Amino acid sequence: MAISSFIDDSTLAVLYPAHLTSLRARHDRALERAGAGHVVIFSGAPRGVFLDDYNYPFKANPHFVSWLPLTDTPLCYIIYTPGETPILVYFQEKDYWHVTPENPRGYWPDQFDVRIVHTINDVAKHLPEAREKCVLIGEISDEAQAFSIDRVNPGTMLNILHYERSVKTSYELECMRAASRRGVTGHRAAFRAFKAGKSEFDIHLDYCRAVGHTENDLPYGNIVALNENGAVLHYQHHAQQKPAEIRSFLIDAGARVNGYASDITRTYAKEDGEFAELVERFDQLQLELVAEVQSGLSFIDLHMLCHRKLAALLPEFGLAQGSVDALIETGVTQAFCPHGLGHLLGIQVHDIGGHMGDDTGTVIDPPSGHPFLRFTRTLEVDQVLTIEPGMYVIDMLLNNLAGTPGHAMINQSKLGWLRRYGGIRIEDNVRVLEGGCENLTRDAFAA
Repeated sequence: MAISSFIDDSTLAVLYPAHLTSLRARHDRALERAGAGHVVIFSGAPRGVFLDDYNYPFKANPHFVSWLPLTDTPLCYIIYTPGETPILVYFQEKDYWHVTPENPRGYWPDQFDVRIVHTINDVAKHLPEAREKCVLIGEISDEAQAFSIDRVNPGTMLNILHYERSVKTSYELECMRAASRRGVTGHRAAFRAFKAGKSEFDIHLDYCRAVGHTENDLPYGNIVALNENGAVLHYQHHAQQKPAEIRSFLIDAGARVNGYASDITRTYAKEDGEFAELVERFDQLQLELVAEVQSGLSFIDLHMLCHRKLAALLPEFGLAQGSVDALIETGVTQAFCPHGLGHLLGIQVHDIGGHMGDDTGTVIDPPSGHPFLRFTRTLEVDQVLTIEPGMYVIDMLLNNLAGTPGHAMINQSKLGWLRRYGGIRIEDNVRVLEGGCENLTRDAFAA
């Protein structure tokens, strides 16, 4: 399905110039701190498969994508000098083995000085002559790609870019709303396929058709898990044979628009009953956490609130017994939910900068006992993040409680009942506001 089905280029044409103004200001500050005069941003190069003659799927440098929506065009360069129009050196290889990239078009090329080259050697003539005044940002696998620029990915510059990238421009927010709408289209198709009794593989195919993505277009590998597979946090398979009995379905899948991602998870019961009631109650818990989101809130505090809510839920359904504090202190809630409550979202699904305390590289570590929390910052207006509480039967973690007070608090019989369903995760993508949030995911489902 075309991007135009989810977003209007005329809207982006209005928002895009202000986005570039924001990017220029950000890079001006970073260049000043780095003591450099120019930044050269490399889109990236294809990476060959070991002992073979084809490449892994290309993933563009997110710093490059932040400037323009070219996600599948390798060996391009952006050259930015403060006060000047940014230059795009656009690599258009003459190659009869592959389709030649078409000329840049759309709402964005008129904001650049576009220079088309047909060989890598032609790039050099468009770079600043004073290479010692340049900083190069990108993954360099061959020295020739750096064109004698010695300063590659300096921390003095990247710290500012990574820290400030968490706050999204109006252009980025519009792309992310569209990515949510696109992802929800796939989730609806996947739900229909689940209700029809299809296999994980066929559900995945229905999802990809609905969003108009190939495997390589997806922002991350779809998690399509039936029954017990829902307890594997990053379940990586798509079984082609459906199980004899389908009881539950967990899908964690997103979509991309102009390089920006959505990241959405839903869990469903096949039939009415206690597990369906638990899913509904967990959805309520997730919405209660979303309702807490606002500027100035420590995400660590929100993560810990999630564990308090989970500790209250477990006895409610007979899965454990004990006070809220005891279930947390003994590690019971951590065994049921070992991952963090959420993460920054943007060009990268797990967007960079989640542990940064400021733009100098100060790190805010996750709290003790919660090493997988990817976001530890205080919430700011126009950050976009996920809120994704989970609850799973992960035998490896639950068995680690053997011989501890926490093990005695768990109802093993009830645990056996839940094990057959795997687990539950509900994930929304939210934009932080001054006194609340915009829920991109729920808005897309409501449309």
